[in-house]
Amino acid sequence: MKHKFTVKLSTFILGIMLIPFLGISQTKNVISTHRVFPKMDKVAEFEKALATHAQKYHTGDAHWRVFTIQSGPDYGGYHITEGPTSWAGEDARGDLGAEHMQDWNKNIAVHLTERESGGYSVYQDSLSTVALGDFSDKINISHIYPKVAQGDNVVKIIKKLKKTWEASGVTVAVYFASSSGPAQYTLVTRYKQGLKERAAGFRKPFKEVYESVNGEGSHAQYLKDVAEYINESWSELLFLRKELSSK
Repeated sequence: MKHKFTVKLSTFILGIMLIPFLGISQTKNVISTHRVFPKMDKVAEFEKALATHAQKYHTGDAHWRVFTIQSGPDYGGYHITEGPTSWAGEDARGDLGAEHMQDWNKNIAVHLTERESGGYSVYQDSLSTVALGDFSDKINISHIYPKVAQGDNVVKIIKKLKKTWEASGVTVAVYFASSSGPAQYTLVTRYKQGLKERAAGFRKPFKEVYESVNGEGSHAQYLKDVAEYINESWSELLFLRKELSSK
């Protein structure tokens, strides 16, 4: 009996000791984004300094993917995505050190306009049709802003869209903005086969596929739900710049 008691006690103590580590081990589903806009006559200098900075200081969880914004209201800007990491990892990141900040301020910031934006987003696996780390070089970002207190209804809309994406073979990563302005879902379509996926006839019409998986007449209800529960939406095209990103 004493032996059994000792084994059980040891197991209990081990479990207690592991609790802090279980708390630390968080899912890496958080990304941060930073949009900057270089001065028109300093683009070459900016890109050279950005590439050097990314490849020297941004490794591991602080890995950078740098995109140019090809359309929409932020055309001409650069979209920098860092991560994925966890919130605990973001705590540990800090500012990556004085040397890192000095390089940013001295060699990059001097080439930028005062316009910029940034934020955090959390990947939503249950709403996505592509894994977080399964990237592509050309993407479309749709920014969806729910009306106040209508977030749950917008999630229902996205769940029905997911069934349609799956039936059509569309790869979409869905994120929810966290402490970054108005409530927002971002639907990132990753064009695995390039922009030809956008061409008419490449896939069956959206309405046809939507009703095939959600039922006859469901498309009309979809349009009503969008009008009722979504405050605003807009989209943009972005192209990856590998030479400016982390290696």
